[in-house]
Amino acid sequence: MAVSDTFSHRPATQGADPIAVSGKLPLVVWLYLLAVVIPVGVSLGPLVLTGVRIVLIVMILPLMAQLFMGRFGKLFATDFLFIGHVLWTAVALVMNNPSQVVQQTGSVGMEFLGGYVLGRAYIRTREDFTALSKMLILFVLAMVPLALLEAVTGQVLIIDLLKKVPGMRTIAYSIQERRFGLDRVQMGFSHPIHFGLFCSITFSLCFVAMEGTFGTARRWITGAIIATTGFLALSSGAILAIALQFGLILWSMMFAKIEKRWWILVGLFVLGYVVIDLLSNRKPIDVFMSYATFSPQTAYWRAQIFEWGMKNVWANPVFGIGLNDWVRPWYMYTNSVDNFWLLQAMRYGIPGFLTVLLGYVLILFHVMRRDLSIDPVLAVFRRAWVFTFLGLSFTLCTVHVWTSMYSFVFFMLGAGVWLIVAPTQEDRNQEPVNDAPRTDPVFVRNLETAPMTQRTPRGLVAPQRKDDGVKSRASAPRYSRFDDK
Repeated sequence: MAVSDTFSHRPATQGADPIAVSGKLPLVVWLYLLAVVIPVGVSLGPLVLTGVRIVLIVMILPLMAQLFMGRFGKLFATDFLFIGHVLWTAVALVMNNPSQVVQQTGSVGMEFLGGYVLGRAYIRTREDFTALSKMLILFVLAMVPLALLEAVTGQVLIIDLLKKVPGMRTIAYSIQERRFGLDRVQMGFSHPIHFGLFCSITFSLCFVAMEGTFGTARRWITGAIIATTGFLALSSGAILAIALQFGLILWSMMFAKIEKRWWILVGLFVLGYVVIDLLSNRKPIDVFMSYATFSPQTAYWRAQIFEWGMKNVWANPVFGIGLNDWVRPWYMYTNSVDNFWLLQAMRYGIPGFLTVLLGYVLILFHVMRRDLSIDPVLAVFRRAWVFTFLGLSFTLCTVHVWTSMYSFVFFMLGAGVWLIVAPTQEDRNQEPVNDAPRTDPVFVRNLETAPMTQRTPRGLVAPQRKDDGVKSRASAPRYSRFDDK
C-alpha cells in the first residue's frame, strides 16, 4: 500500500510543486450543487420534489445505463454494492412498511445512488476536480455574510425569501438552542449540522487541493474563513471533522520525512484505545463521545442511543425495523438517532448496513493504496479527498445525514473514484502518435532529398541537416515548398 504517499504534506516528487490546473463544471453539476445549497422544491400531489430530486430524476436512468456501458471507466465492486443496498432497502421496507416502499425507496434511493453516479460520471479528471473544489469554496465564501447575520440575529434569510415565493416549497426552520450566545447557523440546509458538514467537506479541498493553484497566504486565509464559517453551525460533529482534517495536515507537516508516519499514527490510536480501556471505568467509545460533544449530557445521550440502537439491531438483524419506531427507555423521548452508520443497520438490518459500508470503504481503500509518487498533482488531489473522507467518516458516527446532504456526501464519494484509475502526468505525455501519412502539398517533398524524420514525445519532426561547411538555417520554415533564400 502506498499509504505514505497518500498523506505526505509535500508532493511525492521532491522539489516539484503541483501544477495549477483548471476546468469547467458541466451545467448539470452546477444545477445539482445549487439545489444542494438552495432548498427549493415543488409539490406534485402527494409527492414532494426537491431541487436535488428533480435533477436526479432526469439524470439517473441515462447515467446508470452509461455506467454499465463502460462510458465512465471500469466498473468497481462499489457500483454493485450500492445498487444492492438500494434493492435491499426495498426488501426491508416490504417486510416492515409495505405501504411506504415506493415512496421511500424512490426518494431516498434516488438521492443516494443518483448522487453517487452523478459524481462518478462528471468528475473524472484533474480539471473537473479542480473546478469542483473551486465551486464549493465559492459557495462557502458567498455564505459568510448570511451565516454571520444568522448567527447574530437568528434570521435564516434564504428560507425566509423562499417561503415568500408563491407555489414554492422549502425546508422548515430547525429550532435549536443558542450556544455561546449565538444562534446555530442553518443556512439553506435541513439542520445546522448539515451546514457545518458542508463547510468541513470544503476545508481540505481548499487548504490541500488548491496547493499550487492558490498562493500559500490565500490558502491559509481562505481555509481559516471556511473553518470559522463551519464553526458557526456550533455542531460538535462538524467541528470534529474539521479538527481531524487539520490534525492530519499538521501530522503530515511535522513528520514529512518519516516514511511510516501514518502507520505510527494508527499505532498510536490503537495504543490510546487500549490504555483508555484499561484505565477508565467507562468504555473507550463513551470517553471519545465525551470529548467529541459540547456537553456531558450530549455525550451521555449519544452513548444511550448507541447502546439501545445496537439492541434493536441484534433483535432484527436481517430486515431491521424499517421506518418503525425503535425500542428504547421511556426517558429517551425523541426518536432521533445521531449516528448514520447505526441507523442504516437499525432500519435495513445488517445486510443493508454492510452493503453501504463496504462500498464506502472499498473506494477509500483503492484510492489510498494507489502509488502516485510520480505525479505530484494527483498526489495532492488524492490527499485532499482522503483527508475529507477520513474526517467525514468519524463524524458520521456522531451525526445523521438526510435529504440533500445525504445525496451530497455520496456525490463527493463518487467524485473521488476517478483517482483510482486517473492517468498520471507521465501517461498523459505519452499519448499515441498518429502515424498516418500526410498528403497535403506542404508536406510532400522529394523523398530523395528530404531528411529522415525522427519520433519524439511530441510527434514527428525533421532534424536539421548537417551539411559540411554550410551554416544551418534553423529559422527556415519546416517542410516548405519554397527554396531557402
